[in-house]
Amino acid sequence: MPKYVIERDIPNIGKSSPTELKAISETSCGVLEKMGPQIQWVHSYVTGNKIYCIYNAPNEEMVREHAQQGGFPANSVERVYSIIDPVTAE
Repeated sequence: MPKYVIERDIPNIGKSSPTELKAISETSCGVLEKMGPQIQWVHSYVTGNKIYCIYNAPNEEMVREHAQQGGFPANSVERVYSIIDPVTAE
């Protein structure tokens, strides 16, 4: 299944409390449950003013639909074609 990186611009998200982040996660999981198993949230990175999310989904449209239903921005949705790491150099 294709993998996507979603960039979400959310001012001051890095200052969110664990309770606030839990609420965002619960909202996302609720939408995913309604959408079915075709779309999966892998994990997210929270920075100062953005969240970078990794999703598995059959297409970009489904990723954007999740964002719309959850009320999340999806400022950029990019398909991942390869993953590299230090082991790639070996």
